Amino acid sequence: MQQRKILVTGGAGYIGSHTSLALLEAGYEVVVLDSLINASQEAIRRVEEIAGRNLSFIEGDIRDRACLDRLFNEHDIYAVIHFAGLKAVGESVEQPLAYYATNVAGTVTLCQAMQQAGIFRLVFSSSATVYGPDAPVPYQESMPRGRTANPYGTSKSIVEQILEDLVQSDKRWSVALLRYFNPIGAHPSGRLGEDPQGIPNNLMPYIAQVAVGRRPLLTVFGSDYATQDGTCVRDYLHVMDLAEGHVSALGRLTLLGTHIYNLGTGQGLSVLQMVEAFERISERPIPYQFAPRREGDLAAFWADSSKAATELGWQARRGLDDMIADTWRWQRQNPNGYRTNINTTSEETS
Repeated sequence: MQQRKILVTGGAGYIGSHTSLALLEAGYEVVVLDSLINASQEAIRRVEEIAGRNLSFIEGDIRDRACLDRLFNEHDIYAVIHFAGLKAVGESVEQPLAYYATNVAGTVTLCQAMQQAGIFRLVFSSSATVYGPDAPVPYQESMPRGRTANPYGTSKSIVEQILEDLVQSDKRWSVALLRYFNPIGAHPSGRLGEDPQGIPNNLMPYIAQVAVGRRPLLTVFGSDYATQDGTCVRDYLHVMDLAEGHVSALGRLTLLGTHIYNLGTGQGLSVLQMVEAFERISERPIPYQFAPRREGDLAAFWADSSKAATELGWQARRGLDDMIADTWRWQRQNPNGYRTNINTTSEETS
């Protein structure tokens, strides 16, 4: 039987590259579309290296309808996993039009091209931010989308509404909305990981860059939240668990309609707990300083992922020590991310 072919938009990025690997290992054929604006083709090369299989890579933008039409004409695509988009909260506040043009208009263009090509299965990379700041924890899929705190979150919420409207208007569609919490970690080989451009927006790569000596200290935004130590609490999950959640979601696309799932561990950990755990596992000090709260940051939230467990058979399997050990292995072997010489790795330590 011919292997099913999956298009992964944004497949050279952090989550996209790990998911592309998980798809190859699960026996799918993979086509990656990525503009490489915030990603590296080196990640694709390493995915192929680890999997021992090749994928098809196309450099292009989801807003380019002609590119999408050519792609769908040349490849018999079974389903699309859609990661492509901009994702920095602070940048979205400064450049809202760019976020709506890429995240919202780009998704509309993608769906139009899919519809024209007769492809009606889509897994969308959404976010826990769609619940809004007033939602009680743990977040459950039955809760309505709330007001959003920034254009990034608003773009995710708008796309969810667009996709629900699309499914309602055309019963041929099957769409999975996967609401992520806080993915961290790296592939255990140390060959794939998170490689942010400039100052990291997320906690774990920032900690790792301090540990490896790229940055002098960590800035912790806010020390007076109503949490156990005054710092923000988040639900961190391993990126490989998240990647496997996308593979599981493909199986749900045999059922028509909209399917919404939280992907998280159900456990909240504070910033200082993460710092302490990283120091313990890496045996490196992580100096930090407190700074005022960032606008839009919430005190604490975490997932109820029981629906994903029941309907997808998915749950996070890797613990915090795995997440941090894999992050540290990636950062140690690739101190400058994918710009590190591919033939050079630092000495392994036990």
